[in-house]
Amino acid sequence: MGQNDLMGTAEDVADQVSTFLRVTKQYLPHLARLCLISTFLEDGIRMWFQWYEQREYIEATWNCGYFLALCFVCINLFGQLGACVLILSRNFVQYACFGLFGIITLQTLGYSILWDVKFLMRNLALSGGLLLLLAESRSEGKSMFAGVPTMGESSPKQYMQLGGRVLLVLMFMTLLHFDASFFSILQNIVGTGLIILVAIGFKTKLAALTLVIWLFTINVYFNAFWTIPAYKPMHDFLKYDFFQTMSVIGGLLLVVALGPGGVSMDEKKKEW
Repeated sequence: MGQNDLMGTAEDVADQVSTFLRVTKQYLPHLARLCLISTFLEDGIRMWFQWYEQREYIEATWNCGYFLALCFVCINLFGQLGACVLILSRNFVQYACFGLFGIITLQTLGYSILWDVKFLMRNLALSGGLLLLLAESRSEGKSMFAGVPTMGESSPKQYMQLGGRVLLVLMFMTLLHFDASFFSILQNIVGTGLIILVAIGFKTKLAALTLVIWLFTINVYFNAFWTIPAYKPMHDFLKYDFFQTMSVIGGLLLVVALGPGGVSMDEKKKEW
């Protein structure tokens, strides 16, 4: 009896999610893109207002001279803001995404993120969101893989969606807390279960939407940079973390909007 009640509740939730997706179908991708590019937009604006500090930091850290440090800041400033404009206007989205991949690589090296596991995993999760955006743009415009032989017409898109899903879940690996408190254990179990569902593509939209709600709640609670005075270093740290998390939320919203793709258990169930 209990199992039947549980299955009935799960079906009711799934029906409600399906209704939500039908109602928000035309708006959800726009919201997802806005969330996804938010960290690049914020970082580009920060480069403008902290031009001198950023240039000085790169010059002092790498001893690369004034010109190269200035180039670093300019690439980050104009590259990120320009790519955001292209993505929001739906023009040359694929080129904008590759430009942002380059920015992520440049920052990973420039700020020595490569040796910080937490920040590296978050940058990889951000790359996963961009892969999903590439997959979405592929379905809307001319294929960037024209002339490349594939096993099926949408194979590149399917594998981009798979790679995007797998990379997105790295964000949640940084949120796991290894202590003995009941709340942490419960959060770890539930969170791990959800990220596994997203990664393998089983009940993907429901799991991704649940992660969106969970991650947004955690983000607002723990990264409330607006409560910290702007002159304190913690303000910038929390602000960076907040918008980077919003970008991962944008990637998850793309999963909700687009579905898991062909390389997923949800898709394979249709063949059974």
